[in-house]
Amino acid sequence: MVENSQSPVETVEVQPTTGPPLKPHRGGLVLALGILGIVCCFICGIIAWVFGSNDLKEMAAGTMDPSGKGMTQAGKICGIISVVLQIVGLVIWLLMMIIGGAGAAMSQ
Repeated sequence: MVENSQSPVETVEVQPTTGPPLKPHRGGLVLALGILGIVCCFICGIIAWVFGSNDLKEMAAGTMDPSGKGMTQAGKICGIISVVLQIVGLVIWLLMMIIGGAGAAMSQ
């Protein structure tokens, strides 16, 4: 006697999506730009901040794939940090120039 040992077949129902397809997220790009902003390029930090803000709004509205939300948030935060660090560095540089100019003027 031969026994039939087939496992039961599982069926998976696929739910049709209603509405337009979601735009793909740019989390990797935003994160890379944010890191570049901190490391070397002030402009990349600004771009990461803007892209991150826009993408997070689109994810909240349901028009962009939300699976990259964490990377997008991290990239936006890195962009903000890079902009703040650059502004602080610029203020310190300006203060040093003013102090140096005043010291040179007083020594004459």
